[in-house]
Amino acid sequence: MTSIGFIGLGVMGAPMAANLVTAGFDVIGYNRSSGKVRQLVERGGRAAATVAEAVRGVDIVVTMLPDSPDVEAVVLGDGGVLANAAPGTLLIDASTIRPEVSRTIADAARARGLRALDAPVSGGEAGAIEGTLSVMVGGDAADFAAAQPVLNAVGSTVVHVGPAGAGQTVKAANQLIVAGNIELLAEALVFLSAHGVDLESAVEVLGGGLAGSTVIQRKAPGMLNRRFAPGFRVDLHHKDLGIVLDAARAAGVAVPLASHVADLVTSLRAQGGGPLDHSALLLQVERLSGRTNELDEEGEGA
Repeated sequence: MTSIGFIGLGVMGAPMAANLVTAGFDVIGYNRSSGKVRQLVERGGRAAATVAEAVRGVDIVVTMLPDSPDVEAVVLGDGGVLANAAPGTLLIDASTIRPEVSRTIADAARARGLRALDAPVSGGEAGAIEGTLSVMVGGDAADFAAAQPVLNAVGSTVVHVGPAGAGQTVKAANQLIVAGNIELLAEALVFLSAHGVDLESAVEVLGGGLAGSTVIQRKAPGMLNRRFAPGFRVDLHHKDLGIVLDAARAAGVAVPLASHVADLVTSLRAQGGGPLDHSALLLQVERLSGRTNELDEEGEGA
C-alpha cells in the first residue's frame, strides 16, 4: 500500500486526505489543530504529532497550506519535509503559492534527492469533498506520471502544464478568472435586484446560456440566500490576486481588470470581510450601489 504523509487538513486538505483514504492509500495526517487529525483517523487515516513524523518513511508527501511562507517553513525549515523525508520521496504541494517559491522548493528537493511537483487545485470545498478538483501540475513529466494515482483520487481534471512553477502560474490565472466571474455575478445580481427582477429565475436562465459557468452553479445559490460561510475565504483570494499582480508585473503583462478586482477584494477585506466566502463580493457591490446590508455575527446578510 502506498503511504502518504498529508500536511494541512483545512477546508480543502481534510476532504482531500479523506478521499485518499477511501481510494485505498495509507494516509498519515498532520495539522496544527489536532481536531482535524482526529477526524482523519475516524475516516481510516493515521495521526502524526509532527511534520517529521508524518513524512518519515512515506512514499509521497502532500502539502495543502495557506500561503508561501507556510510552505517554505514546512518544507524547507528545521524539522520539515526535506530534513526528514527519505531520498526518492515524491513531494506534491497542492497549496497555492508564488511560482518562484515552487521553483525554489523543486531545486531544494532535487539537491536532497527528492522529487517535487507543484499541483495547486481548483474547485473549492465542494470539489474537494466530491473528488472532482481540477489539478494543474508543474514539474518533471516522469514525476507527474508517478503522482497520477494520487492526483486522480482527488481530482477529475488532472493536467501536466509544464516545468516547476507552471502549475502555480496556471493557478494564478485561474484565480483571476474566478474573481472576475464572481465580481460580475455580484454586479449582475445587484443590477437585476434594482430592476425588481426575480433573481432565482434570472440565475436559472443565465446559467443555461453563454453566461453560464461553474461560478454561477457553485456561488449563486449562496449569494441569493445570503450565506457567506467560507468555502474559500476572501483572505485567501486576496493573497492569490497578489500573486497574480506580482507575476504579471514580473512578466510585463497588463492586467487591468485583475487590478480592479484585487482592489475590490482588498476593500472588502479591510471592512472586515476577510473570513467570509469570496462570494461576499456581493456585499461590496451593494455598498457601492447604496444598497447596503449589514452583516450579522454569522457573516450572513442581516
